[in-house]
Amino acid sequence: MSAEPVRLLYIDDDPALRRLVQRRLGTLGFEITLAADGHEGLAAAQGEDFDVIAVDHHMPGMDGLQTLERLLELPSCPPVVYVTGADDGRLAAAALRAGADDYVVKSIGEDFIELLRSAFAQSLDRVRLRRAKEQAERDLIASNERLGALLREVNHRVANNLQMTMSFINMQASVLPEGEARNALLASQQRIGAIAHVNRHLYATGNVESVALDEYLANLARDLTETWTSPHAPRTVVARAEPMELQTDKAVTLGIIICELVANACKYAYDTDCAGEVRIILSTSADGRVRLTVEDDGAGFGENAETKGTGLGQRLVKAMARGLGASICAQSANPGFRVSLEFDPG
Repeated sequence: MSAEPVRLLYIDDDPALRRLVQRRLGTLGFEITLAADGHEGLAAAQGEDFDVIAVDHHMPGMDGLQTLERLLELPSCPPVVYVTGADDGRLAAAALRAGADDYVVKSIGEDFIELLRSAFAQSLDRVRLRRAKEQAERDLIASNERLGALLREVNHRVANNLQMTMSFINMQASVLPEGEARNALLASQQRIGAIAHVNRHLYATGNVESVALDEYLANLARDLTETWTSPHAPRTVVARAEPMELQTDKAVTLGIIICELVANACKYAYDTDCAGEVRIILSTSADGRVRLTVEDDGAGFGENAETKGTGLGQRLVKAMARGLGASICAQSANPGFRVSLEFDPG
């Protein structure tokens, strides 16, 4: 028991038993209020706060089950211990089903007092455990909400910083003439953009573990079109992706690979004064592997053709593909060029 008195409401029509309970439990740290019937007990429970209530079954006017039902309708009813006669096992079971916390078989003597005290102690312990559990759950919810707010703030700041970096690179590229320097800046902008798209997904959905690739690639294709198209050399990037989820780090890697392959196609597949389309196709094979294809309808790439550009994009693609455990296949079509890779999404 706690150092403070346990406030007990004892409802019983037997005056001798009421006096016994008051005398014996009063010496064990209980502050006891007595009620002679259900109506009197209900009125006491409505007017005062108690830690525990004991209700006898056999009472005139309103029996124990009726009293229990009325008590449980109170806004904050404490645990109720039901008191039954020696042969009232079925009544005890009915009381427990109705909402009693425990029951005690009535008798005269110290055994009854000890059973009551033990039942009260166990009921109060259960109440303390339940309240502690509820408080822990409230604290956990509050903590999760704080962490969620912090994560959203971090994602928001990261997204802003990435967008600012992309804007700076775009401004720098806009003042450069057409050529490798300008293309290198635009390619860097798109690498950052691939990461920024994943960050925006995390911010919007709150799911930090995986990315919906169909939505991700649609947004990425739109940005790539805006980056690489120009009035004299229109470029259209189209994404066709099956609905699937991919781990966040793999989605970032895949996005950077796509940026490099699309950049190469936009720069080298078509003549500078021709329109052209680049397609991003994502699907799953029969064995569950993910297959990515980036293809165009340009001039293709012959066996003896010289490598264009610095070759950094190709090195990045190979390095990123190794990180995915992917195999790469490059094919020159007629017309066009196609690069495919497969990897295990797990």
